[in-house]
Amino acid sequence: MRTINRLLSLAFLSFLLLVAWMIYFAITPISINTETVELDLKAGSSLRSISQQLTEEGLLKEPWSFVLMVRAFGRAGDIKAGNYLIETGTTPYNLFVTLTNGNISQDSMTFIEGWTFAQMRNALNNNESVKHLIMSSTDQEILAELGANQTIPEGLFFPDTYYFSRNTTDKSILKRAYQAMQNKLDATWQNRDANLPYRSQYEALIMASIVEKETGKASERPQIAGVFINRLNMGMRLQTDPTVIYGLGEHFDGNLRKQDLLSDTPYNTYTRAGLPPSPIAMPGLASIEAALHPAKTKAIYFVGKGDGSHAFSATLAEHNRAVMQYQIKPNNKR
Repeated sequence: MRTINRLLSLAFLSFLLLVAWMIYFAITPISINTETVELDLKAGSSLRSISQQLTEEGLLKEPWSFVLMVRAFGRAGDIKAGNYLIETGTTPYNLFVTLTNGNISQDSMTFIEGWTFAQMRNALNNNESVKHLIMSSTDQEILAELGANQTIPEGLFFPDTYYFSRNTTDKSILKRAYQAMQNKLDATWQNRDANLPYRSQYEALIMASIVEKETGKASERPQIAGVFINRLNMGMRLQTDPTVIYGLGEHFDGNLRKQDLLSDTPYNTYTRAGLPPSPIAMPGLASIEAALHPAKTKAIYFVGKGDGSHAFSATLAEHNRAVMQYQIKPNNKR
């Protein structure tokens, strides 16, 4: 009888400890490094896979306590797929309520690959769901607010769709996009090809932005990057029109003239050697990957075929023939 009583006491004590731990776990705020974390739960995910995802994304320290808590409430099958915005101070219990009630983020902002920072700011300023704090701030003031070391904001933000709750600040959205780009760069830089002519991640970002603006056909990104890498290695000027257009700024009227190519600016890669001083747009991940894993090619020239693709050439003679075929002759047809 004493043995049974001891076992019952031990079981009761274990139960009390489990309850105490679950209460502690449920009410202790999760630890995240940013103001908000975007969480995307796919349809058909099991409770275990969701808990594992929450752990991998830094919202939980381990997955099993969350599994036990959800099962204790009898809601294991009630977690709803969708995009959620998790804020600092959220507890596992708050998280459980949010995910089972399906309180998904209703507002979103999409930054397009190839956009300039001016286009980003304009989109943010015109979004009525955003709380505007930095509309009157200078670019440099915004970078300082974000804790960025750079002095030019161009290209520092990752193009993507960002979900948020109404009245989220423009600063918060920009901070998420900035951190996303830093994370992408850090990850891809670690796995870059050997012997690339970049002295820093930032130079790779500059190249990626040029590839982004030059590419009409997605599959050609590595080839275009390969051409520019070859030019840099040869000491040849990049001679890329998008950098000239960016340097002209508001003076560009949509028609690039010979005098524009000869007009020197810090971004004119016809008059200046090497990379321009900053990115010229927001590159997407594919362009970043291309800049860090360029195609192994002998080509140093390319010309548009008129359908978004390009003809690549290793010699000037080949290039001139391609220009005649795809640029000059078609324009003379009647």
